[in-house]
Amino acid sequence: MLLNCDLGESFGAWKMGLDVDVMPHIDMANIACGFHAGDPSVMAQTLALAKEHSVSIGAHPSYPDLQGFGRRSLNMAKQDLIHCIHYQVAALEGMANIAGMQLTYVKPHGALYNDMMRDASILETLLEALSIYPSNLKLMLLATAQAEQHKNLADQYKVDILLEAFADRLYTDDGLLTPRAQPNAVHNEEKLLEQVDLLATKQSVLTATGKTLFLPADTLCVHGDNLHAINQIQKIKNILNAHT
Repeated sequence: MLLNCDLGESFGAWKMGLDVDVMPHIDMANIACGFHAGDPSVMAQTLALAKEHSVSIGAHPSYPDLQGFGRRSLNMAKQDLIHCIHYQVAALEGMANIAGMQLTYVKPHGALYNDMMRDASILETLLEALSIYPSNLKLMLLATAQAEQHKNLADQYKVDILLEAFADRLYTDDGLLTPRAQPNAVHNEEKLLEQVDLLATKQSVLTATGKTLFLPADTLCVHGDNLHAINQIQKIKNILNAHT
């Protein structure tokens, strides 16, 4: 599995994340496009860093919610949401082209990602947005028990998808992430590494009820917002390398 991380989320004088520290350890960088975080200079710096370490790049668009860091759901008309996605993806792709790089995928951020997974109409809107976008871009979404249905739906729009798993989150029996407000929703390091090993060896996770759930993920989401997270990424990488 390839490791992906949300990056480029600094803004102006405010620094978020340890992008310089995490970039050498990942395979895919999900770069903020300015609507929840990031700005033109941060985009350019993050692209340069990804190029230096030969990391694939994807757009990380959100609802237009800079104040809420894209974590608030917005009730947007379908065409407005399509335009919102196109605007952000095109901005990052243009800057990537200037840097001599190619955008390959899109991973929605925050509330938009969660809404896409719970509401089929929003998922279809995102698929439609990518289907009419001039470049051939994949859509990253959560690997769930409905992965096959999601693939079939994406095929109708002629969009390829990337299925994503999370190392640090407890799963429900449906393959969804347990809400953070519930107990044990976020794994400690021991359980996190156990989950990575299970994903690497059996493409599975243990759910909150102890059920073994098959999750054929293409990529694993990791975090790079503190030094402890960077150390965890190195341990995750060691586990994945041991099973390649």
